[in-house]
Amino acid sequence: MVERTRRTDRPTPEVTPVQELKVLDHARPSAPGEHWLVLGAGIAAWMITRKSPSFLLRTAGLLAGSALVGRAASGRDGWSKLLRYTPLGRRIK
Repeated sequence: MVERTRRTDRPTPEVTPVQELKVLDHARPSAPGEHWLVLGAGIAAWMITRKSPSFLLRTAGLLAGSALVGRAASGRDGWSKLLRYTPLGRRIK
């Protein structure tokens, strides 16, 4: 039988720039009506780019608008907070 040992000399994981941004975002105070402004910016991105003749501009506007509306809907805790109330999202911790 092979005996397994735990490694205690594991290197500590480095903090990624995205993790640093999340820490800074959670540390700052919220502005009053911040999510309403983000929602308005998302809808504006959709409305401004929806009739453009350029497929790339319409796609970029759709992606940006969707990201902003998603941010406004989910708040600081992200989508995991909202998905917990769905049937498949109950497994999210």
